[in-house]
Amino acid sequence: MKYASALGLLGLLAGPALGQTPVPPTPPLPATDPPAADLGPYRASSTKVNDLVHTKLAVKFDYAKRYLYGQAWITLKPHGYATDSLRLDAKGMDIKAVALMNGTQQTPLQFTYTDQNNVYVNLGRSFKPGEAYTVYLDYVAKPNELKVKGSAAITDAKGLYFINPDSTTKGKPVQIWTQGETEASSAWFPTIDRPNQKSTEEIAMTVPSKYVTLSNGKLVSQVPAGPGLRTDTWKMDLPHAPYLFMMAVGDFKIYKDTWRGKEVNYYLEPKYAPFAKQIFGNTPDMLEFFSTRLGVEFPWNKYAQIVARDYVSGAMENTTATLHGEQVQMTDRELLDREYESESVIAHELFHQWFGDYVTAESWSNLTVNESMADFSEGLYAEHKYGRDAADAHNYRNLRRYLANPADAAKDLVRFHYGDKEEMFDLVTYQKGGAVVDMLRTYLGDDVFFAGLQKYLKDNALGNGEAHQMRLAMEAVSGQDLNWFYNQWYFGAGHPVVAIDYAWDAARKTELVTVKQTQPGAPFRLPFAIDYYVNGKAQRQRVLMTQASQTFEMPLAAQPALVNVDAEKKMVWLKANNQPFSAYAYQYAHAPLYVDRREAVAAAKEAQDTDPAARALLLAALNDKYYSLRMAAVQSLDFENKAVAKAAGPALRKLLATEKDPNVQATVLGALGQLKDKRDAATFTKYLADSRSYGVQSAALQSLAEVAPQQALAKAQALESDDHGALVGAVASTYAVAGGPAQWPYIRDKFDAAPISGKAGLLPGMAAMLPRLDDPKLFAENVDRLKAIGIQYKSQGADQAIIGLLQSEPIQKSASAAVPANRATLERAVQEIQQAK
Repeated sequence: MKYASALGLLGLLAGPALGQTPVPPTPPLPATDPPAADLGPYRASSTKVNDLVHTKLAVKFDYAKRYLYGQAWITLKPHGYATDSLRLDAKGMDIKAVALMNGTQQTPLQFTYTDQNNVYVNLGRSFKPGEAYTVYLDYVAKPNELKVKGSAAITDAKGLYFINPDSTTKGKPVQIWTQGETEASSAWFPTIDRPNQKSTEEIAMTVPSKYVTLSNGKLVSQVPAGPGLRTDTWKMDLPHAPYLFMMAVGDFKIYKDTWRGKEVNYYLEPKYAPFAKQIFGNTPDMLEFFSTRLGVEFPWNKYAQIVARDYVSGAMENTTATLHGEQVQMTDRELLDREYESESVIAHELFHQWFGDYVTAESWSNLTVNESMADFSEGLYAEHKYGRDAADAHNYRNLRRYLANPADAAKDLVRFHYGDKEEMFDLVTYQKGGAVVDMLRTYLGDDVFFAGLQKYLKDNALGNGEAHQMRLAMEAVSGQDLNWFYNQWYFGAGHPVVAIDYAWDAARKTELVTVKQTQPGAPFRLPFAIDYYVNGKAQRQRVLMTQASQTFEMPLAAQPALVNVDAEKKMVWLKANNQPFSAYAYQYAHAPLYVDRREAVAAAKEAQDTDPAARALLLAALNDKYYSLRMAAVQSLDFENKAVAKAAGPALRKLLATEKDPNVQATVLGALGQLKDKRDAATFTKYLADSRSYGVQSAALQSLAEVAPQQALAKAQALESDDHGALVGAVASTYAVAGGPAQWPYIRDKFDAAPISGKAGLLPGMAAMLPRLDDPKLFAENVDRLKAIGIQYKSQGADQAIIGLLQSEPIQKSASAAVPANRATLERAVQEIQQAK
């Protein structure tokens, strides 16, 4: 699963996105175990009494009631001991009948279903280990009546979703889709809903004949089923976990692609079908690359991707049939602004077809062998397709997200104690875990590392795995004991926090590098490389740090211009690098990697107010070879500093004249808007009129509002009919600068209609509009919407971000000076956010 959350709100509200600024070396929480009472219960792998063998389903849908009418034939075998009973997960269903099958004959069985979660079946006799039997169930699933809760990662858990079933929302398609992870498949069919169960599958779906269906495996038949109906039967001949079962029904257009003779299909809403190849077109290349790199060919008979409305997370790796949220669906104009960050989800879900589907985490505690691997694959494919800079930029951004949340340092990567399984879907399992895998790859080297992955996949094919099996595979191919690595990175918590100091011993012509680990607890064992630059050439020293403080020595011909610790830039740590800015300037010019240059830009950002060399570095970085570093350089400029602003204006205008990347263009236009130079109005107007990029148009409009507000207001009003999210946000921001109460209904209505990602984009405009709303009723309407976001996403830190907005000086000043009632509204909203649970 690639989860999407409201965490993006915080980036919008708190300042530049993570990855654009360095993270300070904040110590993590203590590495020692908290008291047992704080750990949560021990989460063992589910005990196997019966094993799933085959699941056959026949389902039809009641769109009006939001019901599924189902029949299930479930074949099982006792696992290790004889048994005369069966427990099945079945959430919130009506169980009409349970019977034992003997050929086509049914023998009714006694069962209990008192808690609306578990069906306990008396099988009538004892079955021996390995002796197959089939149980039949007639049932009704009622997902909309199910009382379940979601999480930050997966916002709902009712398993089966009816989207606009009554066609009451204009312009919204009618769809049905399922979401099984973690244990929500049992909300639409009875099963043993645990990741250490695997079953083959057959699903017959009776649907309106005007709709397309998708499920796991192969479509084996389509037959009429009465007036206006059709039954589609899908078969999955290889076993997979119940949470990976899926169905989707709706008006989708199918774009057919192929890879090595296998179907590779993309299901989109008709509006987006012409752009299917642009959206998903790299999928065959990903299949080829991953199959070749892993040494294990894509194991399934087809691969499909489908885009659904109102999806509860980012995307889901259902076996052979990945489901994406609608954010991946774009027009040709929207695709102009797509960065790899948005495309990476396609690689992530595909890699799961090996790590997660072919070999599945034995328990949610071991989710890392699914999700950390998929997170790692994002950078792996970026490196293959777009180059090392693209991979490093992606990985750097991901690692910064983890490091920016110190509380996560208390969590083990493999976590046997937690409150709820949904808690496993976090920055530790994804971003930290992906970085740990990449670090292991660097330590072992590509040949050994990928041989280890191949062995893990082959040894555990169509079964289950955990971190220990991954370790054993890596040890087998490397010949090394890797317990130290897995114990500290998988079964331990936190990361090193280091301070690095340098000294040159002129008498001995030796450079001394002292690295101190300052985090609580035992020191980490850290193998890394140090590059010493003398006369423009680097000499590499490989070292192993095993102590809390260690000094490494290197004899050199002369004092180095740069000592580059962690030269491969793969360490998962927070570092305070105590080197002069001159070393950073040399690092930018001579060290080869994206992260080398990114660190130098971050250092220049901090030093630009006092050091002309830092300003010169930022201006030089405006022409960096990689687009996101050009963006980072622009975003690092401090326009409050007159010397910076004076030098930056001409440099930015020069860059804009030659820049081809629309994301850089948009960033430069936004920066020029901060300079508030009326001479740039013509430039903003030109890009607003001429560019096809929504991002460029949006930046141009917002910058025009800074220098020519009335002109921008007229342009914004002309764009009201365009519903693209970026333009809506820009119009809202323009109204917040140049409009008034007459424009509030536009902002309000767009905000109410938007999904959470759209709401995030509108929040800055919503907040900026507050000081322009004197009417207490309109002011309260705006505050109520901001308050609701702060409460709904409090668990992700949105409460503090929203409170910060409401307590910002412009809003507080306007409320106090103009209307006392508005002041009371603000105070009440802050109090309600703080008190919300």
